[in-house]
Amino acid sequence: MRYFPFFHDLHNKCCLIVGGGTIALRKARLLIKAGARLRVVAPSVGPELQSLVAESGGECLFERYNEHHLDDAVLVISATDIDVVNEQVAGDCHRLRLPVNVVDNPSLCSIITPAIVDRSPLIIGVTSGGEAPVLARMVRSRLEAIFPSRYGLLGSLASRFREAVKARFSDGEQRRRFWEKTLQGPVAEQVFANNLEKAEQLMAQAIDQAGDDTLGEVYLVGAGPGDPDLLTFKALRLMQQAEVVLYDRLVSQPILELVRRDAERIYVGKKRDLHAVPQQDINQRLVDLAKQGKRVLRLKGGDPFIFGRGGEEIELLADNNVPFQVVPGITAASGCAAYSGIPLTHRDHAQSVRFVTGHLKEGSSDLPFNEMASANQTLVFYMGLVALPEICLKLISAGKDPKTPAALIERGTTPNHQVHIGDLETLPELVKNTEVHAPTLLIIGSVVALHSKLNWFDQ
Repeated sequence: MRYFPFFHDLHNKCCLIVGGGTIALRKARLLIKAGARLRVVAPSVGPELQSLVAESGGECLFERYNEHHLDDAVLVISATDIDVVNEQVAGDCHRLRLPVNVVDNPSLCSIITPAIVDRSPLIIGVTSGGEAPVLARMVRSRLEAIFPSRYGLLGSLASRFREAVKARFSDGEQRRRFWEKTLQGPVAEQVFANNLEKAEQLMAQAIDQAGDDTLGEVYLVGAGPGDPDLLTFKALRLMQQAEVVLYDRLVSQPILELVRRDAERIYVGKKRDLHAVPQQDINQRLVDLAKQGKRVLRLKGGDPFIFGRGGEEIELLADNNVPFQVVPGITAASGCAAYSGIPLTHRDHAQSVRFVTGHLKEGSSDLPFNEMASANQTLVFYMGLVALPEICLKLISAGKDPKTPAALIERGTTPNHQVHIGDLETLPELVKNTEVHAPTLLIIGSVVALHSKLNWFDQ
């Protein structure tokens, strides 16, 4: 991140614009909305721009730029098409440590003006650092659609009740919980329906009836196989509400970045034969944190109910009467297979699919290989990298064709996604001679033969 976003209070403060044409006019329109007092310097200034300057209580100086024009300015925008003037303005501002934006020349800028979504008092700024302004405007357009204009009314309503909420809740954490609950409940719905009087009544009732929360809640959320675009909307919402997050090794860094910034993060990941925190301790910690009144996010790779031990965790929560929610995630079998062009079922290849844990217990496996050797089914082994040679050998011994296609997918759906293709005979040797990184997923069945035709992720 090269540019750090700030929001600058420009009310009744002098902002200098060098240039009097169309580009200068566009910048002036933005600045005057923030209450800035405009000073425009240019040999010629368009009539509409002159009118905006007069409206702001500023001044138009019909002359060429010089350093004295910077006096009293808190922000400078150079909007000319003359390179030597832009360079002079930028150089003077850099020397005086005065924020400057040179339109369409990021190398001369110390600040970048973003694409703005104005839902005052809610303001959203989007920037590409000047490198892809059209992309920034596209993102702004999407945000305009997501956040209707009445979000501004919701912000104004919150502002009017801010002092009453402060008086009701002495603790900052309680205030934050109140606002998060209220601003996405019935109050917000009434605002969006333009029933402002009803919204104010509901807000007053919510303040009067609010009690002290002595018991928190646990969110058991599936983070999917690695690509953050595969998260559900509900998962994202709860990730932004939680005050504490317990996450495992399979949660990718881009997904972890979507958790609320000020949330306490506790790593409880597991590797083969190495558990950072024993499972029973994880279960108990969820209970303990919730009883402290915390909103706790248990973030798990894939789906929490498919080899994720999520059932064990919420069972203890239920025993202790701790409220919880479960948000399913895209399991690794679905995500990795889809990103590899391997359909788990197909009319011509497989009419069933079986999910199996590939972990060996005490160095051996007691899986029903005779059942799994039957044709017309897809086998998916989770965590099967170490057991790969034994899995393939036992399937062959149980009667499965040694030439059955097999794929080992490493770090599926992430930028490091790799697919190793072979069959029951050749794949163990291929993997043995290849550096493979966990997490991995093993898929066995004739559907794997479709990989070369249907793979889209690496194209």
